[in-house]
Amino acid sequence: MSKALSFRKSSSRAAKFAAVAALTLGLVATVSPAAQAASRGAVGSKGLKHNVLTVSNGTRYVQIDGKTVDFHTAVRDLAWSPDGNKAVFIDGSSNLVVSDPDGSNRVTVAKNPGGQNWNHPTWQTVAAIPEAESPARNSIVFVARKNGVSRLKTVPAAAVQGQPADLSVWGGEDKRLPQTGNIWPNASSKTGTSVFANVDNGTVYIRDENLRSQTDELAKGSEPAVSPDGDDVVFVRSVKGHDHLFVQGRGDKAPKDLTPNATTDYTEPTFSPDGRTIAARTPKGIVTLPASGAAKPTVVTSRVGLPAYRG
Repeated sequence: MSKALSFRKSSSRAAKFAAVAALTLGLVATVSPAAQAASRGAVGSKGLKHNVLTVSNGTRYVQIDGKTVDFHTAVRDLAWSPDGNKAVFIDGSSNLVVSDPDGSNRVTVAKNPGGQNWNHPTWQTVAAIPEAESPARNSIVFVARKNGVSRLKTVPAAAVQGQPADLSVWGGEDKRLPQTGNIWPNASSKTGTSVFANVDNGTVYIRDENLRSQTDELAKGSEPAVSPDGDDVVFVRSVKGHDHLFVQGRGDKAPKDLTPNATTDYTEPTFSPDGRTIAARTPKGIVTLPASGAAKPTVVTSRVGLPAYRG
């Protein structure tokens, strides 16, 4: 929202009381939006911080550092620009949208033509390399699924109702990589490295965009995320009936299981801006754990949704 919610004291008390009563009775769906916002402590952009965890769940309300922000439109698959000054997501009309951190000043970067499911955008910046005459690039990569077939798409981040283009996956002259079924892209905030998964063969791929696109197989898994420095990748793999979190570095021969004793499913992982922490989704909320695996996951919020870090 553009500014903090403002209630008179009596209205605020009444709203909070209604929210608490409804929660107690299991009637949350009957509480007014004002009461729900009051119970969650909704705030505007002035109270929002950088380098904090955010959680989106497909509703108009996004949790940012434990505070609830009303984006005034459905927010699916929220991600952030590398500097954290802009949010990118799929809105209630299934369009690709960029906005300020509180959902204001929305710009439709690309309009969904209809008949497609767009999801999981990621902001990718590639620094200029003058000696190689390689210009800087600032784009958004996302997934478009049409007639059951998923493809990676790219569009300039500054576009206004731009035309997304297919993002080809090139593995070199001797490597034939799938062009369809590619999903869940995620880009490093500091390098030209990105990752994605293929839903058909269950493989995670790592992609280098610095000079020319070069894609390599990394490991079997899904839902990958790359660390800000581009050196490590966290992903999901099923083990003995549960989804575990694995991490693998560029020089590692095999991935490391961060949750070897999992009794629940850990999904949708993401790295913190400093690369030291991983957040992930569980059925009971969002957990965090050291990227090194030195400690067990700890629940940090009971809100269930897609975790992301605002840089």
